[in-house]
Amino acid sequence: MQLIDGKKISEEIKVEIAEEVKKIKAAHGKIPHLAAILVGNDGGSETYVAHKVKDCEQVGFKSTLVRYPAEVKEAELLGKILEINMDGDIDGLIVQLPLPAHISEQKVIETINPVKDVDGFHPINTGRMVIGLPAYISATPMGILELLTRYNIDITGTYCVIIGRSNIVGRPLSNLLSLKANPGDATVTVCHSRTRNIPEYTRQADILIAAMGKPGFVTADMVKEGAVVIDVGTTRVPATDTKSGYRLKGDVAFNEVAPKCSFITPVPGGVGPMTRIALLKNTLLAAGKKIYS
Repeated sequence: MQLIDGKKISEEIKVEIAEEVKKIKAAHGKIPHLAAILVGNDGGSETYVAHKVKDCEQVGFKSTLVRYPAEVKEAELLGKILEINMDGDIDGLIVQLPLPAHISEQKVIETINPVKDVDGFHPINTGRMVIGLPAYISATPMGILELLTRYNIDITGTYCVIIGRSNIVGRPLSNLLSLKANPGDATVTVCHSRTRNIPEYTRQADILIAAMGKPGFVTADMVKEGAVVIDVGTTRVPATDTKSGYRLKGDVAFNEVAPKCSFITPVPGGVGPMTRIALLKNTLLAAGKKIYS
């Protein structure tokens, strides 16, 4: 069994991005600029955005963080997005999800200019991705593809099973893995909460990706010997032995599943750091006008 170390790979890629930033600055006198909007004070969102700001500093990006209270009116939030859309100095914009119930996430996503949609959630970027055109790919699927590439895991002709059908992970990833590309050319099945007898599918999987947000859902009896297992789950569970009062748990029962795997990602330290790296890579593409030129 080999551990897929997302933290190590993410640090290597940060060095690569920092070098690119130096080149862009030398050639054009401008550095990539990422803006983030945070509504409310959800603990997970606060932590994630703080990491993003720190990541930007480490690679030499400019970053702007706009905060709103949970009670902010939808119209005010949309107005700010339109303002950032028009700001020529800002290359990428993300609005941290989830949002309060009175704000339409879909309306927010569709208000972001696709050219600055470095989260890859806008329908235009999603549509371009589905048919294999250049697009900003949503961060978690992009991070997973990067891990597969960096660890030389060839998925051509393999059978991949994804548990979870969210628009953020499961759906885009299923399209990407089946595209005629590298990595790609896999046969993909998407399981979800209404799938009957999920273990029937997972036991056949050469590549198993768990992204449903249920700690420890995937157990050893659900995994094929020698499978590659990618754990996307990051659920906070109470813990009395940690300073924060919680710990992150993945969707995979790691200790019992790992001995059966050829490769497996840990939680934390697997997919999470790569999600943030993908956001930086998309912002770098946006600054270089590499997608929409």
